[in-house]
Amino acid sequence: MARAALSADAVVGIALQLLDEKGPDALTLSAVAGRAGVATPSLYKHVRNLAELRDLMSARIMNDIADQVGQAVLGHSADEAIRALMTAWRHYARHHPHRYAALLHRPEPRTAQAGQRLLDILFATLRAYGMTDSAAIHAVRCLRAVLHGFAALEAQGAFQLPEELDESYELLTHMVITGLHTPTGSPPPPA
Repeated sequence: MARAALSADAVVGIALQLLDEKGPDALTLSAVAGRAGVATPSLYKHVRNLAELRDLMSARIMNDIADQVGQAVLGHSADEAIRALMTAWRHYARHHPHRYAALLHRPEPRTAQAGQRLLDILFATLRAYGMTDSAAIHAVRCLRAVLHGFAALEAQGAFQLPEELDESYELLTHMVITGLHTPTGSPPPPA
């Protein structure tokens, strides 16, 4: 890449390519600079440090997930939308395991807009179940935990029992949809 073409956005793109090819341990400013064909100090015109680069990468990854999930749920509602959302989320994580692993889940200003975009899609998908306010927040938290938990465990090869993962995910999807059909959409009272 020519030096004149380097920008923060280009640096993020290079870092994501490096991440895809070599995994998270290979992600260093030196490696990104080498891939860009510049000296490491030249990157500091575009990103302050590796932490900022990771934040910018996370925002891009979150936007990519939002793009795929948003496209998947378009034209669907209720159970069909949840099924499409869950399928798209898993598809992204399976096809971009290193990117998914690099996704930062902590609140951070650079990822706030992308994170809100993703949350807006989740909340919109739940509207068909009549969930608002507190019930919707609880449901979004549960949905994110389910989606991320399965995707992270699958990416790490943590599922070693002999049954097919697709069948497990189908069961998980069914459980989520069934849970969303509770009368109030809110958690049951404590026993």
